[in-house]
Amino acid sequence: MKKFRVMTSVFALLAMSTIVQAEPKVETVVEGLSVPCGVAIQPGTGHVFVADSAAGRVVRIVDGKIENVIVDFPIDKYGKGPTYPIGPLGLAFIDEKVLAVGGGGYPDAKDKLRVYNIPATGGDALNADEDDAAALEIPATDKLAGEGNFYGVAFTGDALFVTCNGDDTKGWISRAGVKGAKVGPFMRAIATKELTEVDAPVAITVAPDGSLAVGQMGEISLPGDGLLTFYDPKDGAKLANFETGLSDITGLAYAPKGKLLATDFAWADTSEGGLFQIAAKYTKKKQSIEVTKVTGLDKPTAIAVDAEGNVYVTVIGSGEGASGKLLKISNL
Repeated sequence: MKKFRVMTSVFALLAMSTIVQAEPKVETVVEGLSVPCGVAIQPGTGHVFVADSAAGRVVRIVDGKIENVIVDFPIDKYGKGPTYPIGPLGLAFIDEKVLAVGGGGYPDAKDKLRVYNIPATGGDALNADEDDAAALEIPATDKLAGEGNFYGVAFTGDALFVTCNGDDTKGWISRAGVKGAKVGPFMRAIATKELTEVDAPVAITVAPDGSLAVGQMGEISLPGDGLLTFYDPKDGAKLANFETGLSDITGLAYAPKGKLLATDFAWADTSEGGLFQIAAKYTKKKQSIEVTKVTGLDKPTAIAVDAEGNVYVTVIGSGEGASGKLLKISNL
């Protein structure tokens, strides 16, 4: 009975959303990024932070200009035809001055979830290895592979939840408790593949009711297998699980009034990728979801929404060299 009540509340949140009707406005905020893979809005200032992954840095955008915040992250490779160089991945603010960064620049079991006390605007950039306040790993055990490629990071108020892509048999979401200035321990928490039978949790965000909304990417060679799954952060219970028809969900974010937005990389055919809205749909008393494409995008990787409802999306792009961009999408 309790499970049914929780599932109903989740879809009440989605039911409040209305499918987008207006033509969205898409603007380029900055370009010249190199495989950008994470984006977050700084509380208080509203500055947009980006994980410029292949450049091994985290930057902030101030008055339309790029400012280095953390530099010299290690770089590794990710993907199967094509592969991409990656360093810092997911970003999440714990508070206005404390930023968590999921790493992808080391081999599995050596990748780190790092926490930084970030400098003020115009201050000297931090060094990724030398200036972190915490650097947490999930090593291998006798029975479990080590974790890495910490693509998505979400903060619930008392913990960081991080999507992992190390052990493909489990599809872990890991948890690091946050109490005051202390972060950790960093431990495996939710074995998503065991609960959904689909691999690769990537996108993660906190729903308005406090549950975790997770985009399960699945196999990159198999179009349309992406899932949207809700979990209880307290005990890891699966609250609801839905097929989306999307291929490779890389980002999830709630806009004002509970509107849930998703980015789909669409690895098998990137021309199908873009920004999508997910809303509740009721058919013959059965709860399901309706997914509508808002706009096409060129290899979108992450999404964040500011207090005014402006949507920021990082895209890798298709040009030579640093073809990545930060886009601002409004009028949704």
